[in-house]
Amino acid sequence: MGEWIGRDRKARRCYGFDEIALVPGAVTINPDEVDTSFEIGGKKFQIPFLASAMDGVVDPKFAIAMGKLGGIAVLNLEGIYTRYDDYQPILDDIAKSTPEKATELVQKLYLKPIKEKLIAKRIREIKKAKVPAVVSTIPQHAEKFGRIAEESGCDIFVVQSTVTTVRHVSKAYQTVDFKKLCKQLAMPVIVGNSVTHQVALELMETGVKGLLIGIGPGSACTTRGVIGVGVPQVTSICDSMAARDFYFKKSRRYVPIIADGGMSTGGDVCKAFACGADAVMVGSAFARAKEAPGRGFHWGMATPHANLPRGTRIRVGTTGTLEEILFGPAKLDDGTQNLVGALRTCMGNVGAKSIKELQLTEIIIAPAIKTEGKLFQAAQKVGMMK
Repeated sequence: MGEWIGRDRKARRCYGFDEIALVPGAVTINPDEVDTSFEIGGKKFQIPFLASAMDGVVDPKFAIAMGKLGGIAVLNLEGIYTRYDDYQPILDDIAKSTPEKATELVQKLYLKPIKEKLIAKRIREIKKAKVPAVVSTIPQHAEKFGRIAEESGCDIFVVQSTVTTVRHVSKAYQTVDFKKLCKQLAMPVIVGNSVTHQVALELMETGVKGLLIGIGPGSACTTRGVIGVGVPQVTSICDSMAARDFYFKKSRRYVPIIADGGMSTGGDVCKAFACGADAVMVGSAFARAKEAPGRGFHWGMATPHANLPRGTRIRVGTTGTLEEILFGPAKLDDGTQNLVGALRTCMGNVGAKSIKELQLTEIIIAPAIKTEGKLFQAAQKVGMMK
C-alpha cells in the first residue's frame, strides 16, 4: 500500500475531512428520534461533545455550563486556572496583546508555578454545580495530579500530550506507567493523543477508558508546521477505529475513541463519527461562545512552551451562546452553530439511529464536495466559502 515518492521510498495516501463525503442512506429517520448519547467509563452523556482542555475555551464557569447542557468540558490543570487565584486579569492581558507579542506574553504568564491547592479548588467549584468534573494534565504530572484530582471529586481524568505512546524513552525523567496509573485511580482515565493503529492498540491494552485521536489538526495548533508531524484526521480516526474494534474482539472491552481537533463545522463533526469516532473534542467552535473565557480568542495548549511553541493565539470572535452553538437556533450560515442539530440531521439522512450505526455509513472520496456548484458562495464569500 502506498505510492512511490522517490527511489526506494513509499508514502501512504491519507485523507482529511475536506476530501470525503457521506452517502445518504436507503432509509431515512426523523432526526428527533435518533440517539446521540455515548458512554465512557460507565458514565453516560446526552451528547458526544467534549470541549477542549484549552484556557481560551474552558474555565470552571464554562465547564458548569457545558455540563448542564449534557456534554463534557475538560479543564486544563497546566493552565492559568491553577496558577492564578484571580485569572480574569490574565485573560484580559492575553486578549489585549498584539499578534506579534501574544506568544511571548503567554510564555511569560505560564511561567508561574502550578498551585496544588488551586487544582482542588477548581474541581470543587465545578462539582458544587452538580455537573461532572473532568480535568487534563501532561504525562509527567499524571500520578501526582491524579491523586489530588480524585481526592477532590474529579469524575474523569485526562492525560494529554502532543504525541503519546506507551513506550516513551527518557533518561532525564521518570516516564508515566499508564497501566499502573489506571489501576491506582478509581476514576476513568482518557489518554492522548495518538493517530496510528499500533499506538492506539498498545494504549488500549494499558486499561485506559478512552483515547484522544489527532495530532496537529486544531485551529490554534502549529505542530504540523513546526515539527512536520501529523496525520490527517480521516485516516487517523479510521486507523484508530480498526484498533478499537480489533481490541474489542480480543478482550471484549470497548474503548471509545474521541476525535480531537480539525472540526470547525457540523459537517466535519458528522464525518468524524462516520469515520469511527465515538465522541468529538472541539476547541475553536466553543471558543466562540459567550461563556468561553478567551474573550473571542483561542490559543493552543503548547503555545506557552518555553523553547518551541507549537501553538498560536488566534481570533475566533464571539458568535453566540454555548446553547446556540450546541443546539441552535443557528444565526450563522456557515455550519458553526447547532452542532447537535447537524449531527441529528445527518444521522437521519444516512439512516442511523445511533452513533454506532453512523459509524457504518458509506464514505466516498470527494475532493470537490465543498466547491462543486458553489460559484456564487465563493464569489460572495458566504456560507461554505467564507
